[in-house]
Amino acid sequence: MTTDPNSAAPDTGAPDTDAQAAFAGTREVDPRYALDEAALGAWLSENVAGYEGPLTIRQFKGGQSNPTYELVTPGKAYVLRRKPPGVLLPSAHAVDREFTVISALSKQGFPVARPHALCTDETVIGSMFYVMDKVEGRVFWDLKLPGVEPAERRAIYEAQTDALAALHAFDPAAIGLGDYGKPGNYFARQVGRWTKQYRASEIDPIPAMDRLIDFLPQSLPPEGPTRIVHGDFRLDNLIMDATRPQVSAVLDWELSTLGDPMADFSYLLIGWVLPASLRNGLAGADLKALGIPTLAETAERYAQKAGIATPGNLDWMMAYNLFRLAAICQGIAGRVRDGTAASAHAKSMAAQVGPLSDAAWGFAKTAGA
Repeated sequence: MTTDPNSAAPDTGAPDTDAQAAFAGTREVDPRYALDEAALGAWLSENVAGYEGPLTIRQFKGGQSNPTYELVTPGKAYVLRRKPPGVLLPSAHAVDREFTVISALSKQGFPVARPHALCTDETVIGSMFYVMDKVEGRVFWDLKLPGVEPAERRAIYEAQTDALAALHAFDPAAIGLGDYGKPGNYFARQVGRWTKQYRASEIDPIPAMDRLIDFLPQSLPPEGPTRIVHGDFRLDNLIMDATRPQVSAVLDWELSTLGDPMADFSYLLIGWVLPASLRNGLAGADLKALGIPTLAETAERYAQKAGIATPGNLDWMMAYNLFRLAAICQGIAGRVRDGTAASAHAKSMAAQVGPLSDAAWGFAKTAGA
């Protein structure tokens, strides 16, 4: 299986979707996102060391938010991530930020695809983009890991947790990312950001979202240390080694910033509370038989690797993360309405706004709302 970069859009996955078939691999380039091959080839020749054409371009099936392409030459394969064309939400589709963070992390030996060059000249292909190595390996699109033996399932989950703890161990200033985000008030800023994103794409009133928008800013948790926050850390944004349970690359850094590492970790735990009927859900699954660690075991391992106390206040964190997912899905709904959504699965994701907001409100009530 080859690398298949996913987007920042949190597709929870319909029960009847064959996730591996739907999202893995490449397809012909969508005409809406076609690239000027001559202009791109000329730019690659000037900006990517060792590049030699001819060039073959295909589009990854994943990548609902930022269209993502496979660039194949006789000697090497690359991946291109671009901003979609058209009118975009403020601060969304930040491929330049992706390039900045993976450039810094690559130098530290953290598992990311090696970046080559960023193009801010929109006249080349119609929007900003960057090019990185294509990393070979496995992308798992279903949290139940069908076809994998229980012992390897556990090892894959442990590798995922360890990679996140390793990311959060970096002092941002020490690796050149001290100005990558604003210090302090992380959750307050994030709640405000996703409230604005939701309102900008709102179509019909959703009562649970309105209640969350009132509750979350009034119940913020204590501030944690400032670390690099991936923003969308989940299994299908990882490339695992082809034969070993080892993370070869962490993908999709569009939502990354500086902030509280508990935001990342609690987001990872969302999988354990979403229904197992969804590809990104484990609630109700026989975790022992599958070999998948429980939520409590995952929290304990993360705390051990990160050198912190076992995380608490998870009900508020779950409410926040589900609210955030609902807001992102609402952004996709707005793009469906405007005709700029890059994925055939965008409509199904847009339909998740209501269920996600209801689930978020359930956790908010447990947290004291």
